[in-house]
Amino acid sequence: MKAIKTILIIEDDPYNRELEKALFEGDGYTVLEAKDAEKGIAIAEDEKPDLIVLDVQLPRISGLQALEILKHNHKTRGIPCIFVTASATEEQIEKLKSSDACGYVTKPINTRTFVEQVIEFAKKHHVTKMNAQ
Repeated sequence: MKAIKTILIIEDDPYNRELEKALFEGDGYTVLEAKDAEKGIAIAEDEKPDLIVLDVQLPRISGLQALEILKHNHKTRGIPCIFVTASATEEQIEKLKSSDACGYVTKPINTRTFVEQVIEFAKKHHVTKMNAQ
């Protein structure tokens, strides 16, 4: 697995975006950020981050729709994506599990374990993908 150095956060809530950014930067990651899916998709195409962390509930294009767009784009399909969600209903969790995302973290996030949780999902996803090939 390529080392994760650059993380793109797609989050419309400025408080949550800044919190996630501070946590990742505190662990030495470079962080790119977008406040909506359209901007996030454009940044992903241009910058090719090592990991994308995206909110499920975004304006105009949802996180699930954004994931579909990213996974069907040859420039971004290989980038692992992790959802962060406040809507942890059973139905929503099933949608997230059946998506192409590596995993999900529910809000409110635990600031002590968030970065480790996200990176672990990305690593597990990579191992599972390699074993499937």
